[in-house]
Amino acid sequence: MACVLIGDSRTSAGWPKRQETFQFAPGMPPLHTSQLPWNHAGGQQAIFQLVTQNNEAKDLAEVIVCNSFRDAEPGAFKLYPDILPIGPLFADRQFQKPVGQFLPEDTGCLEWLDALADRSVVYVAFGSFTVFNQRQFEELALGLELAGRPFLWVVRPDFATGLSKVWLDEFRDRVGGRGMIVSWCPQQQVLAHRAVACFVSHCWWNSTLEVVRNAVPFLCWPYFTDQFQNESYICNVWRTGLAVATGPDGVVTKEELSGKVERVLGDDGIRERVIALKDAACRSIAEGGSSHDNFKKFVELVKLKE
Repeated sequence: MACVLIGDSRTSAGWPKRQETFQFAPGMPPLHTSQLPWNHAGGQQAIFQLVTQNNEAKDLAEVIVCNSFRDAEPGAFKLYPDILPIGPLFADRQFQKPVGQFLPEDTGCLEWLDALADRSVVYVAFGSFTVFNQRQFEELALGLELAGRPFLWVVRPDFATGLSKVWLDEFRDRVGGRGMIVSWCPQQQVLAHRAVACFVSHCWWNSTLEVVRNAVPFLCWPYFTDQFQNESYICNVWRTGLAVATGPDGVVTKEELSGKVERVLGDDGIRERVIALKDAACRSIAEGGSSHDNFKKFVELVKLKE
């Protein structure tokens, strides 16, 4: 749940006083103080202030809605019973038009996926904010090459710093038709495609729920803010994916990536759990489901305010 976290605005910038693991409530994932949402960004103090301001603003709200569903986070909704989960949300069930896109979509990737076997493709995307340095980018690319599986990789123009075009061109030549690199793609359609086997990503909440809705296993590579708590839900609570581990130098190696891809795709338990979680999500938005009923409550409240 993309919910507010209580911080102490009296501290200088929200830095934790102790390094320890804590839990908000039973059923919620454990979280280390180093992984608080404001501790992973260049604008650390600004994000901390935003969170504390949100906490103050929530007291003025008549209702708070969120893009989640009760079976995904029963502990969180027991702790915050006044929050109405109305998800998983998606704007266009039939994929008739792009929604909330930052860059022009390369829809050619859908035709490329059509030619591949069911659950064979590793889809890799890190959203619109994540930035890798040259070494990490190259290790990611080499990990996909080492895995030896078809892959669809979203590489924004500003995704990597200091990247050599010559190096990237040589990589493209080596992987040939086995890999497709695009600057942006219609993610909802990609994740719903039968050929996608797993999603390597940063675990932002909207992407996480898109994965849940399509029963796709996750390989978690969080970058900042709430992504670390979302990773914990995926790996420790739902158990629908695995997390990559960084080495002593903070880099995820090609061996780590390729090995985790194989483990995710070879785990029958993960496959069973992603299907069960998808079924729970579908029940929540169906007629009579908890999210469906909450959405109706929200609509009625809006009507009363007109």
